[in-house]
Amino acid sequence: MAEMLSFRLMEDSDLDAVCDLEARAYEFPWSRAVIGGCTTVPYRIWLGFRPDESIHVCQAFLSITLGEAHILNVSVESCLRGQGFGGQMLHRLIEDAREHGARQIFLEVRESNSVAIQMYLNHGFNEVGRRRRYYPTATGREDAFVYGLQLRFDQI
Repeated sequence: MAEMLSFRLMEDSDLDAVCDLEARAYEFPWSRAVIGGCTTVPYRIWLGFRPDESIHVCQAFLSITLGEAHILNVSVESCLRGQGFGGQMLHRLIEDAREHGARQIFLEVRESNSVAIQMYLNHGFNEVGRRRRYYPTATGREDAFVYGLQLRFDQI
């Protein structure tokens, strides 16, 4: 069992650390301009911290609009993957979406990311679509699976 993380929303002073983790986590990371732009629109950028540490070890971008949530990006320090931190972050995102009235939550995941796909399935997500050639790769483009989770059934 992974140690329990604490979570808080990103503050302006976290921008450098968020950009740094993004750059370490992905071959094709979001740019500083994109990440900075997410702070000016109603995105909820969550940071996850291990006990007694001041530097976050995971982060995620969540959008909630008109009863629908969309997980845009989840990053975990590469040396800490497989320890359950991504699952804890996903649970935090699902709860946040519920607390803000979302009825459904969606995300895209690379078809080659079997670890993340299993995590989403373990949290109750189901495949609801596919986006052809959605993600860049070193040799071209890769499809994304679209996954969804129904959070509320009272207002479908």
